[in-house]
Amino acid sequence: MRILKLAGALAVVMAAGACYPTTDLERGLVGAAAGAVISDVTGGNAATGALIGGVGGLVCDDLGVCK
Repeated sequence: MRILKLAGALAVVMAAGACYPTTDLERGLVGAAAGAVISDVTGGNAATGALIGGVGGLVCDDLGVCK
């Protein structure tokens, strides 16, 4: 069952990333959603995952990661 959840989380992240967000807000929202899903599926705190993912999405362009 855990493999199925991880595969579902991966599918959600890939689908969100396929839209290729272009603004900081869009990247932050995609990062927050992905962080919450992955954290929840792996047994972590979804709110913490959303916070970390959202911050990562906001700063990825500034760090040159998502150019």
